[in-house]
Amino acid sequence: MELRGRQLFICNCEGTNRLDSEKLGRALSAVGAEGTLHVHHQLCRAELGRFQGGLQDGARLLVACRQEAPLFEEVAAEEGREVELSFVDVRDAGGWSDEAAASLPKTAALLAAASLPAASPSLLTLTSRGECLVYGRDEAAIAVAKRLAARLQPTALVTHVPPGMPPRVMDVPVFTGRIVEARGHLGDFDVVVDHYAPLAPSARETYRFESPRNGARSRCDLIVDLTGDPPLFPGGGRREGYLRADPADPVAVERLLFEVADLVGTFDKPRYVNFDADVCAHSRNRRTGCTRCLDACPLGAIAPAGDVVAVDTGICGGCGLCSALCPTGAVAYALPPDETLLERLRVLLRTYGAAGGRPPVLLVHDEDFGAEAIAMAARLDAGLPADTLPVPVNSVLQLGLDFYLTALAFGASSIALLLPRAQREDATSLAGPFAWTETLLTALGFQGGRLHLLDEADAADLAAVVRRLPRPAPVSAAAFLPLGGKRGRSWLAMRSLHEAAAAPPEQVSLPAGAPFGAVRVDRAGCTLCLACVSACPTGALQDDPERPWLGFNEEACVQCGLCRSTCPERVITLEPRVNFTDEARGVVELSRAQPFPCLRCGKPFGVRPLIEKIADRLAGRHWMYSESRQAERLMLCEDCRVGAEFETGAQPFAAGPRPRVRTTEDDLREREQRRGEGGEP
Repeated sequence: MELRGRQLFICNCEGTNRLDSEKLGRALSAVGAEGTLHVHHQLCRAELGRFQGGLQDGARLLVACRQEAPLFEEVAAEEGREVELSFVDVRDAGGWSDEAAASLPKTAALLAAASLPAASPSLLTLTSRGECLVYGRDEAAIAVAKRLAARLQPTALVTHVPPGMPPRVMDVPVFTGRIVEARGHLGDFDVVVDHYAPLAPSARETYRFESPRNGARSRCDLIVDLTGDPPLFPGGGRREGYLRADPADPVAVERLLFEVADLVGTFDKPRYVNFDADVCAHSRNRRTGCTRCLDACPLGAIAPAGDVVAVDTGICGGCGLCSALCPTGAVAYALPPDETLLERLRVLLRTYGAAGGRPPVLLVHDEDFGAEAIAMAARLDAGLPADTLPVPVNSVLQLGLDFYLTALAFGASSIALLLPRAQREDATSLAGPFAWTETLLTALGFQGGRLHLLDEADAADLAAVVRRLPRPAPVSAAAFLPLGGKRGRSWLAMRSLHEAAAAPPEQVSLPAGAPFGAVRVDRAGCTLCLACVSACPTGALQDDPERPWLGFNEEACVQCGLCRSTCPERVITLEPRVNFTDEARGVVELSRAQPFPCLRCGKPFGVRPLIEKIADRLAGRHWMYSESRQAERLMLCEDCRVGAEFETGAQPFAAGPRPRVRTTEDDLREREQRRGEGGEP
């Protein structure tokens, strides 16, 4: 059977994964599969020849087995065929379960979603030459540096003077000092050391260092931290090329030595996020607006860069919080892109529903920790329920409001995020999107409690925990294409949920910080200076070049607050909400005014409130406008203002008479005159 151009190989794993080939084939045919489905009994052993028969140059194969993926890849390589192989686990996800008999819709859905093409990530190349800084308290750091010398180029930096006698042969450079600043990543670390001093070459029976100095800078490819102090980098020190261990734990130190010894050479790292500076809402004109990504990044990989931010892809660990929280889509996850993930979700839920599945629960997990927990539940417990659909992603934290809303609009009953322990603390940043989603659902009349966080403790009893999750009726079963960027997808999902509501309200108020809402302007205080228009990063605030006018498009507003902080009159306020009326799609008027007529010629110029306010503040109060005729110039157009200036008779650019040109003859004549008068000889 072919599914979206991929030849499907599926196996019942020696009969332990009960599959009805006829029913499963019909379910897949309903979503575009062609041909007859053949379920193998032992594809990885006795029937391996069938897989080899499908290996043709340019072939695209989908194998419903992850356990034996290395074997199938090895066979394809031995055959010398250029093939595209992809794998999906339907056995641990549903076949090995107490509810395996009801798991056919899940199996069909997983196969259909896996048949979609996968996006290839862009790669960043990091190079490590093995220059390693071993940073510790005493001679233990020197001993570790000596052990690494066979594979790396280590340098020992100790914070305290070690006891005992210096080494007889200085095969490892030894310094003392304390790191006060560290930046960079694998292959490109930069450190600043205070109290820096090299070991004196004349040190005899004890360690003796030369005169210390502060602010010494150095670079290295790797840092081994054995101080036992707080990490040098944020996020618990999670950074490629930076390894730390408790010096009192010899097992941890040995494990570190094995790991760091392999960090020499060239490494390809995915670029986890893409950044579009054109729609970044961080800052304008030194006014700060959105700081969501800066506040949430656990590794400090994001920093201000003028009016936008800069993402250091070498530091980025791929947690995805920046993408989840970015209101404009300026930071977008790339592994895979959001549109690819949501299209896979659409196919998953559509196929599951068409095959007659019960209201589904989405179990979102990362590729490693989550897959291992699911496998353990299948082997040692009851396995996942038939209505629980696993959704593997690179990082659970990459999912934002658009994912939750779209999943619910596509028919998910609830969504559970399975978090590794290392991400539990970072997940507090998701409280906002969770609260906004629940507020919206409740206001639309739907049952709440649809978003859940599961941690590592839950993973140990995953099957039972998932069975206890509430399963409210799905709120919608839309099938729209997830197009239009992050904002567009969110609006599509919200409108689908709104249409499914029994008594849909026109507006829903959201908690503070939500990325949707209105801008309010106090017309009485607005001078239509239009500073807010120039500051708005999304074009939500608009002007009219033909008249003094201010408009607003609510769909484009991300509530960054730049307009509010930029407004010199302080007449702008924000109102977080979702407006489902047609008014939100168009441009509405916030303020308007009449042009000011020139006092002399009547020509309209400027804005009446602004001209009147300037005149009121300066006339009679500023020395340049102390007289009435001077203040009047503020209310004249550019032409009349020039004329009024010349009428005063003042010549601000006037100078003295032009000096007479002198010649050599003038000098000679004046000299003769002085001689005749008895002056110069």
